[in-house]
Amino acid sequence: MNYLPRLLLIGALSASALIARPALADAQRYEIDPEHVTVAFLVDHIGYARTLGQFRQVTGGFAFDETAAKIADLRVVMDTASVDTGHAARDGHLRGKDFLDVARFPRMTFTATSIQRRDAGKFTLTGELELLGRRRPVTLEATLNKSERYPIGPPLMKPWVIGVSARGRLKRSEFGMTYGVANGLVGDDVELIIELEARRK
Repeated sequence: MNYLPRLLLIGALSASALIARPALADAQRYEIDPEHVTVAFLVDHIGYARTLGQFRQVTGGFAFDETAAKIADLRVVMDTASVDTGHAARDGHLRGKDFLDVARFPRMTFTATSIQRRDAGKFTLTGELELLGRRRPVTLEATLNKSERYPIGPPLMKPWVIGVSARGRLKRSEFGMTYGVANGLVGDDVELIIELEARRK
């Protein structure tokens, strides 16, 4: 029996199936743009108002498959010495042992352990925050604002950029930061505010 025609037919059908099958987009690596990132916090001050502060030096990145709407390997690192509340004396206190203890713990890191898509462009990021040498679970509610080529710059050099907003909460006492909690001078609850742009590598 001549098997050549049969082999050619099988080969042709296999090739057609490969062509007809939609290709799955590979996850692309994105790095946080240090010039377009805000990691901020709000903390109550004696019940009068909440103090707003932020970390000026932030790095990190993630892998994102836009077709499958999947994010992986998300990691955000904050330089604790870069804390800034717009008040020099207060910032000095925040860098000391009562709060961030930056001499011993120069970095605070959020690492996502699971990511769930809730709706179009909406994600719940469950992960761990490492602060003062302790790791505790933190959940962020994130929104993918935009994903497209950057409109500014030379035509052939415009990067692909993703914009993300995220919000979350934590109790600083869970990390051993208890200054001002018992007497109500400084709130225990901390609201996290994250706004970032990330560029495809």
